[in-house]
Amino acid sequence: MISSTPQRRSHTPSTPIPVASGIVELRKISKEFPGVRALHDVSLVIEPGEVLGLVGENGAGKSTLIKILGGVYGAGTFKGEVLIAGTQQAFRSTRDARAAGIAVVHQELSLVTEMSIADNLVLGREPSRFGIVDGNRVQAMARDMLVRVLGPDAGAIDLATPVGHLGVGIQQILEIARALADAARVIVLDEPTAALSEREIERLFALIRERRSEGTSFIYISHRLDEVATLCDRVAVMRDGELVGIRGAAAPTDEIISMMTGKELGDVHAPTAGAVVGDPMLQVSKLRVAHPALPDRFVVDGLTFTVHAGEVVALAGAMGAGRTATLSALFGVARSAVTGTVVVDGRPVSLRSPADAIAAGLAFVPEDRKGAGLVLGASVADNLALSALPKLSRLGVVDAARAEHAALARVRELAIKVSGLTVEVATLSGGNQQKVVIGKWLELAPRVLLLDEPTRGVDVGAKVEIYRLIEQLTAQGHAVLLASSDLPEIVRLADRVLVLREGRLAGELCRGAIDPLSIMRLAMSAGQEES
Repeated sequence: MISSTPQRRSHTPSTPIPVASGIVELRKISKEFPGVRALHDVSLVIEPGEVLGLVGENGAGKSTLIKILGGVYGAGTFKGEVLIAGTQQAFRSTRDARAAGIAVVHQELSLVTEMSIADNLVLGREPSRFGIVDGNRVQAMARDMLVRVLGPDAGAIDLATPVGHLGVGIQQILEIARALADAARVIVLDEPTAALSEREIERLFALIRERRSEGTSFIYISHRLDEVATLCDRVAVMRDGELVGIRGAAAPTDEIISMMTGKELGDVHAPTAGAVVGDPMLQVSKLRVAHPALPDRFVVDGLTFTVHAGEVVALAGAMGAGRTATLSALFGVARSAVTGTVVVDGRPVSLRSPADAIAAGLAFVPEDRKGAGLVLGASVADNLALSALPKLSRLGVVDAARAEHAALARVRELAIKVSGLTVEVATLSGGNQQKVVIGKWLELAPRVLLLDEPTRGVDVGAKVEIYRLIEQLTAQGHAVLLASSDLPEIVRLADRVLVLREGRLAGELCRGAIDPLSIMRLAMSAGQEES
């Protein structure tokens, strides 16, 4: 098992913790989506020349908050007030926010992929001469913007290249260059370093410090707490749509993570009787999945692990850590090149396609059940039969009676609430749809189930039923590899947890030591060492 306290760089906050007024004030911000409270009474102040870290688990409300500040969610779509330099604002669009001095670099990039690098960089601020865009000045402006971010490395970039031909890392740099070129009072950076190299990160931090010294404020969102500690003056912590506190950036990592998770250091998962595990069922060695856009990087890098019969092993980690990429690679649906060795039930296998994975005894429940797990316009019976059509057919023709019998068995076994087998699966609740996605594999009796966010978007009752189903399957000897961002779900289900960070194994936790705080420490802190 791997466990260590992350090393932190010393940092003295340059801004006092009590703050009364600032360049930006958010007052009692609340925002709801259908059936979901995204934000509740969030009040926050950003001082001139401050770098404010904004942290929280996935779904804590960080991105929603900055979309309100950036005008993505306009006035009237939320409750509360946004003030810039003491003046209340009523942004109707992102254009209004930019005009007020707010520049936002979202996780979802907003570049025009068909346009060149130069045209993207100057978009909305094109220099003209006699009403015609001045191409020479466009090139000069774009080059200056890139030089400021990349330094001498900017000279190697062809400004005429369409942005769609670039990797994610350079696209991220272009977004940052556009934001830094604005005469903005506040620049929001949402996970800006996810696709950057160490050299690019150092350059970005130097630019942030330079702009801070000139009075520009930053909101810096990152799951990399070592970066937050190094760069920021204060850290605002969100949980479940609420601001739970603000600390100096020198606050201990354990304190910040405890605030994020709502768990104290000693509030650990009580040891319970784990599953009776059998022989190794899935053995993965040195799994590497190439980055789909950056040829020199990997979204999964050298991952080695084993899942035994009767065992639930959970993959945990922040967004982009490599959880989904690992499951996709094992089921033959990775978006890029995969290397490594996989052994299923003692037999080496080649998993180049879903057909290979199914033949090897693997089943996959994808994160997007509607887009990738179901045929929404088809009946419940047809969806339940999808994965087992060869088994339910004779001479290439589906045996209708046999398929119906199998579907009825699955409906009863999984307690799928449906008025009849001919009902379109699109009409079912989210929980019942998920049961259908799981149920379509059971006729094949797979040796290993790969489950990606198996309870996302289902109600509490359905979630408990799915948990019981997973426990029943492992009791029958199935092996389960589960990817989830729901920490209580992992604590409830997992016999072991593999915590990923940037595609690598950051640590492993075994039942009795599995709790949200320990998972978050491994997922979000640098300096872990194997032991």
